[in-house]
Amino acid sequence: HELLKVVVRDARSLSGAEGHEITLDVTCSARLMALRRELHSAISNLVFNAVKYTPEGGRIAVRWYDGLDGQMIFSVTDTGIGIEAKHIPRLTERFYRIDVGRSRSRGGTGLGLAIVKHVALRHDAQLEIESTPGEGSRFAIRFPASKRC
Repeated sequence: HELLKVVVRDARSLSGAEGHEITLDVTCSARLMALRRELHSAISNLVFNAVKYTPEGGRIAVRWYDGLDGQMIFSVTDTGIGIEAKHIPRLTERFYRIDVGRSRSRGGTGLGLAIVKHVALRHDAQLEIESTPGEGSRFAIRFPASKRC
């Protein structure tokens, strides 16, 4: 839970003058058996991407909650620019970029979501991506009950 607080604090700092409303909702009391360094990388990639691709004053909701059958879910939901459905299957490919110009102007290497997918796989988790252009996106990592501690 402390890791989530640190990432959200850093996201608020990254947001700066753009004034995003960033909330943290933790309702899962379970701790996760995971490599902290890798988990930090995956979580911060998702949260910082939400900051980068959400217009000024937008909302970003970070959650850690219980799923079905003992699963634990980390999710980031934003009111950002959204992603066309045709791009979603390729988002986790290394160096894949939807808009090269915007990616360059906002920074990044095109590796963030590939790293997230790799970390999820190493922890027997699933990465879920839902998005609607002009409305926002939801990225979630669904960890199995076997990773509870």
